[in-house]
Amino acid sequence: MYGLMQDWQLTVDKILDHARINHPDQEIVSRSVEGPIERISYRDLFTRAKQASAALVIDGVKLGDRVATLAWNTARHVECWYGAMGVGAVLHTLNPRLFPEQIAYIVQHAEDKILIADLTFVPLLEKLAAHLPSVERYVILTSAAVMPPTSLKNAIAYEDWIADKPSDIPWGGFDENTACGLCYTSGTTGNPKGVLYSHRANFIHTLLTMQNDVMGLSSRDVIMPVVPMFHANAWGIAFSGPAVGARIVMPGPKMDGASIFELLEREKVTFTAAVPTVWQMLLGYLRETGQRPTTLKRVVIGGAAPPPAVIEAFENDYNIEVIHAWGMTELSPMGSLGTPTAATAQLPRSEQMRLKNKQGRPPLGVEMKIVDDQGVELPRDGKTFGRLVVRGAAVARAYFKGEGGQILDADGFFDTGDVATLDGYGFMQITDRAKDVIKSGGEWISSIEVENLAMTHPKVALAAVIGVPHPKWDERPLLVVELRPGESADKAEMLRHLDGKIAKWWMPDDVVFVDKIALGATGKIDKKVLRAAYRAFPAAI
Repeated sequence: MYGLMQDWQLTVDKILDHARINHPDQEIVSRSVEGPIERISYRDLFTRAKQASAALVIDGVKLGDRVATLAWNTARHVECWYGAMGVGAVLHTLNPRLFPEQIAYIVQHAEDKILIADLTFVPLLEKLAAHLPSVERYVILTSAAVMPPTSLKNAIAYEDWIADKPSDIPWGGFDENTACGLCYTSGTTGNPKGVLYSHRANFIHTLLTMQNDVMGLSSRDVIMPVVPMFHANAWGIAFSGPAVGARIVMPGPKMDGASIFELLEREKVTFTAAVPTVWQMLLGYLRETGQRPTTLKRVVIGGAAPPPAVIEAFENDYNIEVIHAWGMTELSPMGSLGTPTAATAQLPRSEQMRLKNKQGRPPLGVEMKIVDDQGVELPRDGKTFGRLVVRGAAVARAYFKGEGGQILDADGFFDTGDVATLDGYGFMQITDRAKDVIKSGGEWISSIEVENLAMTHPKVALAAVIGVPHPKWDERPLLVVELRPGESADKAEMLRHLDGKIAKWWMPDDVVFVDKIALGATGKIDKKVLRAAYRAFPAAI
C-alpha cells in the first residue's frame, strides 16, 4: 500500500522560486571581478536567471547538456547556476586551481557545450580553446563596456547574452532524478573523476544542511560562502542560502584577510565557511591590525583538518563558534559536523575543545561506519581506526561515464579512502588518508596527528608528515616544515616539541625545512608532490 501524498518533484529550481516568493527583497551582495560591490534582490536575480535559461535554450542547450562555469562566487554565477539547472541542463563547475591540462581534460570528458567564465580566466581559456572542441560558445560574465577582445569561439558578454531574453521560460517539469550538477574530484590520484548530482540529491542535501545540528541557517543570517562554488556547490550553501531566504555576501576573487574582513564588517556577516588556509590568513590580519569581527557568530572550517590553534583562536580570542566539518565531492559534500550533542555540551570546556578537533558526527541522511580490510565493522571506541565508509541520500553510487568502475560494496557503502575512528558520542576523527597513513614495522602511524602537534609550535606556519622508504621498517615518518616569516629553527627544536606527546616509534626520524609546502587545487597539502620530492630521501634516517 502506498501513501496518498502529492508527487511534488524535488527539483532545485523550486529553491530559487521559494526565495523569490517569500524573500523577494532580500539581497545578494557581490564583490564583482571588476571591483565594485554590486547588490541584487532575489526577485531580480530570479528574473535574470530565467533570462539565462532562455539564452541557453536559444543556443541549443537541451535536457542533459553540460554547461560549464569557470567563475568566482558572484550573483552572476548564481544566475547561471539556476538558469542552467532550471531547464534540465547539467551545471558543471570548473576549478581554476587545477592544472590547465586537467581543466582541458575535464571539459573534454564532460563534453561541455557552453562555457561561462569570469574575465579573470579569458587568457587561460584562449590558450586552452584548441583543446576544447565540444564548446560551442563562450560567455564572459561582464558587460559589453568591459568585454575584452578575444579569439574565443562565439564569445559574448553575459549582459548582452541575456539582454531582452524572455523571463517566462518554464522551469522544472522533469523527474527529480534528472542530472543537475557535475563536479570533478581534484585528481590527487589519476585523472579527476566526475560526480553527477541529481536534483533529488541536491534538494535533500539542502534540507540536510538546514538542520540546526548541521549549519543551522535561517533567514536572519547573513551568509558569506568564502568556499568557492566550484568546491561541491560551495558546500551546499549555493542552495541552502536561498532556501532559507538569507542575505548572501559573495566575496568574488579577493580572498586575502583584509578583503574578507572588510566584507564581514561592512555587510554584518553572521555565518561563513572556508578551508583552513583562508582562516589562517584572516587570523593573521586580525592579529596584525588588532581588528575584531563584531557580527560574526559561526565559522565552518572544512576541506582539510584545521590546526587546533586556529579553532582555539576563533573560540577563545574572538568568541566565534567553530564548526569543524568533513565531507567529499562524492557526498554532495557534507558528511559530518562537530556540533555538540546534549551529552557533549555538558562536558568540561577542555573536553569540548578536544571534540572540536574531530571531524564531527553525521547528520540525518548520512550513515557512517569504520571497517577493516575485510569489510568487518570495527568498534566505536574512539581508539580503533579503520577504513571510513558511508552511504546516504546524497552519496554517489558511481562516477560519470563509469570511471573507476564499481565504487560501492555489497551493502551500498562508499569507501571514502580515509582512515578514521568513531567514538561513543558518534564523533568521527580522521587519522589519515588511506594512501597517506605511514606503515612502519607492521603498525600504522597517523600523519595528521603528528602534523597537528607540529603546528602547535609557535614558529611553524605549515607542517606535513610523509612516509619515506626504510630498508627495515618499510616506512618511517619525515616531518616537512614551513616556518613563519622571519623565524628559524632546527631539527632538535622540532623534535623536542613533539617529545612526550606521541609514541616514541611515531617520532619523525628527520625534519626538513622548506620555503613553501605545496598545496593542491583545493587548498590541501599536496602530499604526492612531497612524496615525489623525498622518495629518495636517505634511508638511514
